[in-house]
Amino acid sequence: MCHCLACQKRTGSVFGVQARWPAERVRIEGTAQEWMRVGDSGGKITFRFCPTCAAIVYYDIDQMPGVIAVPVGAFADPSFGAPVFSVYEARKHPWVQLPDGIEHMD
Repeated sequence: MCHCLACQKRTGSVFGVQARWPAERVRIEGTAQEWMRVGDSGGKITFRFCPTCAAIVYYDIDQMPGVIAVPVGAFADPSFGAPVFSVYEARKHPWVQLPDGIEHMD
């Protein structure tokens, strides 16, 4: 779970939630438009979004080569598993409660 301010602005929510897999385990079909931004940490993130509705479908982070990230909301599945780690907690809204047992990363 990412609580960075840029993620909050990009998602229109108080945090961004993503699932990550090794790129070789991901099959990508169809066309996507690209948008790149520099994150709070200085790393580049390339977002791929639907050219019809503009929803972000997947992205890669240059500091994590070989990994594909997918916004959890793209699955439209309320039973999708809870997060296992959290980053940027210093920027989280005070009312946000994280699941017990989650790994905390700076």
